[in-house]
Amino acid sequence: MRLAYVEADAIKASLSSDAAAVVDRILQRRHPRGLQPLDRAILHSPSFADGFNALMDAVTNHLTLTTDINEIIMCRVSIRNRAWYGWEHHAPLARASGVSDTGMKTLAEDQIGAGARESGLTDKQWTVARYTDAMTADVEVADELFAALKSQFSDQEVVEITGTVAAYNCLSRLLVALNVAERNGPKPF
Repeated sequence: MRLAYVEADAIKASLSSDAAAVVDRILQRRHPRGLQPLDRAILHSPSFADGFNALMDAVTNHLTLTTDINEIIMCRVSIRNRAWYGWEHHAPLARASGVSDTGMKTLAEDQIGAGARESGLTDKQWTVARYTDAMTADVEVADELFAALKSQFSDQEVVEITGTVAAYNCLSRLLVALNVAERNGPKPF
């Protein structure tokens, strides 16, 4: 970690009641796990931490996406941005949501290029993995790929997929730039 981790008790004791309330909101979202290393990094700025916590709460707890789709997004963003801490957390969740072993191997590749049948992913999962890669690597998404996404998901789901990819790109860039949980370096698997 490139900054000292903030201790929850210390920050609550040393900050205003507003900032202490931020810690409480983060703890509520994280319950029962408590503050995670990323929380302890961004709490250097309570206002930023509060807004980020609200965004991530919406993305992880209040969208209509199925768990497999959500976790595929998180896994692909983690791989593409070399955010190993994110991969270590989300790969088991993707497996638990029903992503096959072959699908997990595909998600772990630096570049994905095989078709859906060879990837071990369903057509919808494959489209989301490709869309996530396009948004993460290039930002701009080709019309053909967007049309494929739109043909498989509702408008609400398209917005939620796009927002989840964007949010996890933000999260992964924080993880890597600050070296949260000291996970930077070569691919650990």
